[in-house]
Amino acid sequence: MLGRGHAEHLIPMIARLPHQGRADRIAVSLGPGSFTGVRIGLAAARALALAWGADVIGYPTLALIAAMARNEAGDQPVTVVMTGGHGEWFLQNFDAFGEPDAPLASLRPQDASNTANATLVAGSQAEALCALRKKGHALPLLPDARQFPLLAEGVLVPEPAPLYGRPPDAKIPD
Repeated sequence: MLGRGHAEHLIPMIARLPHQGRADRIAVSLGPGSFTGVRIGLAAARALALAWGADVIGYPTLALIAAMARNEAGDQPVTVVMTGGHGEWFLQNFDAFGEPDAPLASLRPQDASNTANATLVAGSQAEALCALRKKGHALPLLPDARQFPLLAEGVLVPEPAPLYGRPPDAKIPD
């Protein structure tokens, strides 16, 4: 796993794939995630789609984790909770069909505990959320793009744009 340098490594990594990674359809994560990483991924997907005449489709990262959890534990509601910024967690509840029950939120852990509504909890903060709630079944999953086929059709975005999960920290000066 790369700590830094994703932009410099992404296109060469794609070029090493069979057929130089060429595809008719490109799926790209929309986030939430690192501000720079989400933007690099979208820019690369759009550039390759333009060069190859391919379609681009986006998917929310939390929806992918929900699909992975449902695949592992059976079709049931799932709360996905991931590490966010500033001590907050990204949280979203999904129904038994993999569709979101509510919008993505960036919450303090106690607020996340009050907002989570499923027994099955997946993501990087799943164990912490279950411990805080004193209930639930935790699946500490991280997103795996190879699991894209598990996604519900309704979460796919034909005009991809970043999902940051929280407002920007930078403020425009008065």
